[in-house]
Amino acid sequence: MAYKRFTNCVVLGASGGVGAAICARLAGDTGPKVIHAGGRTAPALADVASIAAIRPFFFDYADETSLEKAAAQIAQAGPVDLCVVATGVLQSLPQIRPERSWRSIDADAMAEVFMVNTIGPALAAKHFVPIMRKDAASVFLAISARVGSVGDNRLGGWHSYRASKAALNMIVRNVAIELERVNPGAVAVAYHPGTVRTGLSEPFTGSTAEQKLFTPDNAAAKLLDVASALQAEDSGSFVAFDGSKIAW
Repeated sequence: MAYKRFTNCVVLGASGGVGAAICARLAGDTGPKVIHAGGRTAPALADVASIAAIRPFFFDYADETSLEKAAAQIAQAGPVDLCVVATGVLQSLPQIRPERSWRSIDADAMAEVFMVNTIGPALAAKHFVPIMRKDAASVFLAISARVGSVGDNRLGGWHSYRASKAALNMIVRNVAIELERVNPGAVAVAYHPGTVRTGLSEPFTGSTAEQKLFTPDNAAAKLLDVASALQAEDSGSFVAFDGSKIAW
């Protein structure tokens, strides 16, 4: 599928498996494109930075100024058609791991999870949504997770991850409501990519059927297919990789 709708793109989290695959997919598409690939360190961007259409930039959610400066620089290339927030954390040993019970909740670990999964993407929206295209449809898409659905929660546990993704979903919903007033042609959605073979999910895929696991490239293709098909009426939705809507 051609992603001609997107010519000036931003991917935050380009150092991750899905983020890097999105950058590569966009760069390999037909037509002129600029892909601004954001990560925390230069070496992490080495794989995608070698592609001519990709312009690396560096940011740290703990330093809001880095997001502000990046957005200002990217705006010089023109309005943004697509902004994907592909950052996230589920486990970072020894401190951060999915809690099996409320007894395992740790305030510092939970704060770090919320910084990466909720606060950081909210700051990204603050600085990148204002530079999105207004004369044609544009998309702000934040990668969430089905376990962040309050209505779909049947198992409990994973308190920090579930709660941070549920909060991210609310941020995206709020952004969509505001966009309807200031940029009605733009779309903001939370997105569930399915289970992808990346460092984030690898420790937890043992019981997942092989046919339900996606490679990063396959996940990137599905994400871009869904993003390309989004319409104004989809703004504020929680969308799955197959285009279906997930309950909040």
